[in-house]
Amino acid sequence: MTTTDQLEADQQAGVVIDAAGLHYRDLNRRVRELVAAGETALTLRNVRGQRYIGDGLKGKDVRITIHGVPGGDLAAFMDGPTLEVFGNGQDAACNTMNDGVVIIHGNAGDALGYGMRGGSLFVRGDAGYRVGIHMKAYKTQIPAVVIGGCVGDFFGEYMAGGTLVVLGLDHKPGKRLVGDYLASGIHGGEIFLRATPDMLPKAPYLSVEPVGADGLKALTPRLRAFAEAFSLDAEELLTGPFTRLTPISHRPFAAKYAPA
Repeated sequence: MTTTDQLEADQQAGVVIDAAGLHYRDLNRRVRELVAAGETALTLRNVRGQRYIGDGLKGKDVRITIHGVPGGDLAAFMDGPTLEVFGNGQDAACNTMNDGVVIIHGNAGDALGYGMRGGSLFVRGDAGYRVGIHMKAYKTQIPAVVIGGCVGDFFGEYMAGGTLVVLGLDHKPGKRLVGDYLASGIHGGEIFLRATPDMLPKAPYLSVEPVGADGLKALTPRLRAFAEAFSLDAEELLTGPFTRLTPISHRPFAAKYAPA
């Protein structure tokens, strides 16, 4: 590395915090104090399961780089910053997040994007169960979760808005792109799966349609941002094939209750 490269790397790292042995409360207190003092670039090293990192933070210009495995509820209620994780993520990342970007270079756990209201979550690898549960959208706030690998059961459960995408990159033979109970209870939003309809589980409560180039126009900026985050070929991602899933009813459980 040249002197110039090292200088640029140091500037990007900003304030460096060694999280080894730090209780999650102490780590998060330090992060909040630095952001409140005007720091916009932080690097957390040796993160080993500390939870709530980035929770409630505000500021579009704030960027936090995390080396290790952050604990649950990463970026919960966050409103603007960018968090990039060089490692795996655990459960409930972006829980009720209002705005911002979270990038996870490994795999991630369950309930990602729970109640998410805005911003983007990009995961390069696989994710667990109940991704996108209760996601919602409001006016111009349209959250998006893009999973590079595969996902488990109950994907998009009770989804009310936003966009979910599964790309199936590095898909191993015999492994399903999505698990069972796909989008059960969905009543809003849309799901894009990089597959043909015949490759997906049957879901009579969903409208299922193949998507051509024109149908991907709204999704293209998100996929380009995903590709840039992980140094992938955006044009190759966009070749598809893609299937779009949307709810056929805004009252999926109407038959279970008395008439309105």
